Amino acid sequence: MSKKLEENGLWESSRIIIPEHKEAYLKLMKDRQRRGKPELDDQEVQLIEQALIESYNSRTTVTLLVFSPFDDEELCGVVTSINTARREVKLFRGEDDFSWIKLEDIISAIV
Repeated sequence: MSKKLEENGLWESSRIIIPEHKEAYLKLMKDRQRRGKPELDDQEVQLIEQALIESYNSRTTVTLLVFSPFDDEELCGVVTSINTARREVKLFRGEDDFSWIKLEDIISAIV
């Protein structure tokens, strides 16, 4: 008799992975690489706020390091608006290119 039909060979040779299972497995593996947001001390928060206010007042370029669960993103631009109610800043990066960034997502700011 063939080895495929002996012991557990019948089930071993008939395994398949459907696309939905593969996608779920890859998503699970990616979620395991997710990292937590670092805690900033009060001094670092004040330095970030000072850099944002300086960029807003003098229209100078600021470099922001924005937290992301997988990779931090570095953005450069000029702060054109500060929304204190929503705790966001509007970063202008070029012609018609801007983004709203939440203050709690900013890890560091350099003028």
